[in-house]
Amino acid sequence: MSVTIRPAEPADVPALVRFVHDLAAYEREPESCHLTEDQLHEALFGDTAAVFATTALVDDELAGAAIWFLTYSTWTGVHGIHLEDLYVSPAHRRRGVARALLAELARTCLRRGYARLEWAVLDWNTPALDFYATLASVPQDGWTTHRVDGAALDAIAHDD
Repeated sequence: MSVTIRPAEPADVPALVRFVHDLAAYEREPESCHLTEDQLHEALFGDTAAVFATTALVDDELAGAAIWFLTYSTWTGVHGIHLEDLYVSPAHRRRGVARALLAELARTCLRRGYARLEWAVLDWNTPALDFYATLASVPQDGWTTHRVDGAALDAIAHDD
């Protein structure tokens, strides 16, 4: 088995969207995922692209991807990477594909002088938690992610 890691290309977008929808189903929220090919293409390759994707090919077949964006830490004074989605197709799991994708993101951090590689994982996702523990990642206990969207976002925006 040969794993090749490379940046996403426009031709990868349909598979990447499928991966995101598959991940949403795995995370028990398929109805919450509305990503389209046009949206992801614009986010990755449009004039104001601010999202990146790193892909893994196994024997020339797209087997997985990491979709990520830059963060900035005022405490360190430098950027970092937030891994939004890490997905490996079921047929290619437990073969080092996810580790290869994360290793490439770590190399990107080091090459560019970034201080952090961060991601979130659902509390119930034991396979992912076990895998991340092998990387010596540190859970950020004491922090709770908050989100405002939909009607609440609109209400805050129009709170005069």
